[in-house]
Amino acid sequence: MIACALPLLLGAQTVQPQFNDWFELKTLRMDFIHAGDRAGEELFFDELIEEPFWGGSVVNLIDTTLYGNYYVTLRDLATGTPIYSRGFCTLFREWRDSEEATRVRKAATGSVIVPYPKKDALIEISLRNRRGEFEKKLEHAVRVEDYFIKKERRRVYPTREILSSGSPARSVDIVLLPDGYTAEEMEKFLADSREFTRGLFSFSPYREHQQAFNVRAVLAPSEESGTDNPAAGVWKSTLLSASFYTLNSERYLMTYDHKTLRDLAANVPYDLIYVIVNTSKYGGGAIYNHYGISVSGNLLSAKVYVHEFGHLFLGLGDEYAEDATYNDMYPPDVEPWEANITTLVDFARKWQDLVEKDTPVPTPLDPARPERIGVYEGAGYVNKGIYRPRQDCLMRTLKGDDFCPVCTRAIVKQIHFCTE
Repeated sequence: MIACALPLLLGAQTVQPQFNDWFELKTLRMDFIHAGDRAGEELFFDELIEEPFWGGSVVNLIDTTLYGNYYVTLRDLATGTPIYSRGFCTLFREWRDSEEATRVRKAATGSVIVPYPKKDALIEISLRNRRGEFEKKLEHAVRVEDYFIKKERRRVYPTREILSSGSPARSVDIVLLPDGYTAEEMEKFLADSREFTRGLFSFSPYREHQQAFNVRAVLAPSEESGTDNPAAGVWKSTLLSASFYTLNSERYLMTYDHKTLRDLAANVPYDLIYVIVNTSKYGGGAIYNHYGISVSGNLLSAKVYVHEFGHLFLGLGDEYAEDATYNDMYPPDVEPWEANITTLVDFARKWQDLVEKDTPVPTPLDPARPERIGVYEGAGYVNKGIYRPRQDCLMRTLKGDDFCPVCTRAIVKQIHFCTE
């Protein structure tokens, strides 16, 4: 595949299409299949589905953030004009960096959603390569009168408003999905949904921008209570099939059942999917523009919510380091796309403007100046060669109570992009 130029590269000068010229106020979903291993992946078309709501922006249709390892572009089929785009990441892409991917070839489902086009269109999905360039991996022509576009509602459940602030077109819409809650535990799920909302908006800058968010819950029961814990021999029949030991990491609690995830989310307008799992065992995870997961009861729940939401909402990178000096996720000669980590390859477009002139780069740790913005080595899961903005932040540990100014600025910018 050849590297492709994307409309987001026009940056702030991008001319945003007019929603009513191009779209109906509903969703077109395209499911696809990933297949591959450490060496690479291919994408294959699965099916098109019409869904009844559109929860995304009707103003900023072309993504200008440069976030994500994948990029979906919708073009007018007749002229090739880009009319919608978004970046995203996937669990399958994370799996490709695992040890298992060196010896196993695997496949998984994925999906993208776009506003429903009024005219025939072309969906393209591109993948960021190791050099940071996007390569087109899949394209599919959409004929709006095609009778194979599925219209049936697959999983219809009652819903509840947890936080209502305004029109979906001008809000960040979060849908909360349950996993491992039985029909008798739906009131517990609603209580946990309210606690999630209270926890998320107890931290800045979400607290100051709460009026920009809607939160809705889908009351979808599972057959059994709890979740899978393979190492303990615990297997539960739950609607979303979430499981600890994802990628063989004990605390990584995720699901590969992306079809059911999307089917449940389609009960409401949404931008972001967040799953609450009915267990008190610590764990969770989140992937940019894909979905997030946290557990229902834990002393650190609120901080876990807000940390994971940073991954989901704008792809903030983990700022902690493990006992390693290199991994395949962040090549040392490529600037990461995440707003809060850097290899210094292109630091000028990160937080260089927030670093005082007398601050050394890299910046040594100084317990006497914990709030100093600098360039601190150790982030992105490695000890060397990747840097973070501050000595500590909610994207590094759960010891503190705030985001650093770099993360805060990026979050606020993303809120504005999604709501203005």
